[in-house]
Amino acid sequence: HRLASDPPRSALFVMSTLTPRCVMLAGVLALFVLGCATNPVTGRREFVMMSEAQEIAMGQEADAQVREQMGLYDDPELQAYVSEIGHEMAALSHRPDLPWSFAVVDSPVVNAFAIPGGYIYLTRGIMAYLGDEADLAGVLGHEIGHVTARHSVQAYTRASGAQLGLVVGSVFSPAARALGGLAESGLGLLFLRYGRDAELQSDRLGAEYAVQSGWDPTGVRDMLSTLGRLRGDAEGGIPSWLSTHPEPNVRVGRIDPVLEELSQQGSFDTLRVNRAGYLDRLDGLLYGDNPDQGIVRGSEFLHPVLRFALRFPEGWDVINMPTQVVAQQPGEQVYMVLQLVTDPDVGDLEQLALGNMCESGFAAESGGDTQINGLRAYIGTFTGEGEDGSQARARVAYILHGDTIYLLGGLTDASAYNQAETAFNEAIRSFRPMNASEAESIRPNRLRFYTVRQGDTWQSIAQGIGQEIVPPETLAVMNGFPVNEQPRAGDRIKVVQEG
Repeated sequence: HRLASDPPRSALFVMSTLTPRCVMLAGVLALFVLGCATNPVTGRREFVMMSEAQEIAMGQEADAQVREQMGLYDDPELQAYVSEIGHEMAALSHRPDLPWSFAVVDSPVVNAFAIPGGYIYLTRGIMAYLGDEADLAGVLGHEIGHVTARHSVQAYTRASGAQLGLVVGSVFSPAARALGGLAESGLGLLFLRYGRDAELQSDRLGAEYAVQSGWDPTGVRDMLSTLGRLRGDAEGGIPSWLSTHPEPNVRVGRIDPVLEELSQQGSFDTLRVNRAGYLDRLDGLLYGDNPDQGIVRGSEFLHPVLRFALRFPEGWDVINMPTQVVAQQPGEQVYMVLQLVTDPDVGDLEQLALGNMCESGFAAESGGDTQINGLRAYIGTFTGEGEDGSQARARVAYILHGDTIYLLGGLTDASAYNQAETAFNEAIRSFRPMNASEAESIRPNRLRFYTVRQGDTWQSIAQGIGQEIVPPETLAVMNGFPVNEQPRAGDRIKVVQEG
């Protein structure tokens, strides 16, 4: 990457006449001068390795990848609503002239993220857990704060220009990355992890931007409280390996003094909350996976469009992404991956498998052609070396279903393979075709609304109007309640229903 600009010709001429030691010193000085910039939020000079123009260009490139790989949620009115609020807040931020962009991506994961240059994304998953427009403004303000304070640019600089970019790092072990990138999270939802100070600064900025734009800043605290409750909710929670905003409960306590400080500048009573207006826009919101892209129901993955199903090991975390499905044994570096094989040669599955795995750095130990629930397949065991030098072993199947070949495999360190092999084999052998009637019976889950009656509990609502799709604890968290606090008669609450 180039720095802020090329050195002027006079500087190059002077450097050419210096001794090697002086050249080194001059180069360091030039790097410092060219990379020193004023932080728009703090006003302090800081060393960064990316100019604003480079930051914007990087964001534009990554935005195209986000839209292609993750996809935008198909609801123009909701997109326009989020974009309008975002632009209103960004216009009053420390960097109003950036080419700001706000979008809702089609992902069920509860998350929001920012990339350099002013590109902000909320998942449709997080929209279901926000309680009102002030909460939405809190999330948008927080992400705007990451951009205005140049947190990702600072992280890039700290890594000395390493290829952090937007798809930095991986939630997976080096062994998983060794398998040709199959176990990486596509675009991933995990962008740069910010430090504790950066998160606290963005919380403060989010509250300040909310007030300046006319929204109640307590939405920041409400949003953090909900994320904290999600941590303990297995059904609706954020998997530890997909979280970009750690320790929300700690941050709840840290935002209170900020809100107290802002309240002294004027009452929050006249600021916008707009619960009814926000909820109206969520009616019919897709909840969970989109059946067009396959759905996760418990440990099962069902794809009604491509007409197949399989069952991952019970209790594993399963995440469905546009380019692959990934399952992880909780707390362990043990993974399974499902994805399409591009440009396949359907004539010989064994040769295809051996060739692909060899290209990924894996050698075959054993394997052979077989049948899996009436489908042609090849299953083999492979050994490779992880990026950290450790040995990885994989149990991989190439399965022909219709005109498509699917790769379904399990991967872990060699030392843990024997314990995981049975689970890998059972999942691989569970891959099956889906008939038309089963495919047609699968309906998406959507967000609907219900007015609480006297005597209702989260348990009774979840089992009744909620059709047992999500547990009572998830309904409580989704509606902004602690799990041990029951709803109030007359409240308009969110529920999840099929179809």
